[in-house]
Amino acid sequence: MTSSRYSPARTAAATTPFDQDERLRWVERVSRLLDSQFSVPGTGWRFGLDPLMSFIPIIGGIPSLAVSGVLILTMMRHGASGNVVVRMVLNVLLDTLVGAIPVLGTIFDFAYKANDRNVRLLRAHYQEGKHQGSGKGLLFVALLGLLALFGLIIWGLWAAGVWLWHFGETQQWV
Repeated sequence: MTSSRYSPARTAAATTPFDQDERLRWVERVSRLLDSQFSVPGTGWRFGLDPLMSFIPIIGGIPSLAVSGVLILTMMRHGASGNVVVRMVLNVLLDTLVGAIPVLGTIFDFAYKANDRNVRLLRAHYQEGKHQGSGKGLLFVALLGLLALFGLIIWGLWAAGVWLWHFGETQQWV
């Protein structure tokens, strides 16, 4: 006898466009890997690779930030509205900025699961039927913003190098 839990009628009613799209299920799997893949036996406490990477000084948050960015871009391409994307970006920025603080940031990374939050935001967005299909305009603006940020970083590094060069020339070394 089959359980009603696995009946075709229940399965069809429970699936959403989010569940039917393999790319969005990939987002959910990667998010789970980063934020809640592992559990502490005997507790309901879960964690992923993100807080473990934060134990690596300076560069530990970079892979997580990059993967979170790819997840957000994927969600944008699949209909997340501008409002939802802004909330997702704020989640990731908060996770990255606080996560960069030694010790406190690592503790924060274990508790604040930005990617899981973002997947929940997108799921709710899909369930409300508000997904738009494509976020090309917002993606274009985000890429322009990242390009501008990259340019500012390059300019800042160049200016710092010039300043250090001139500082070194004016110093009288003993």
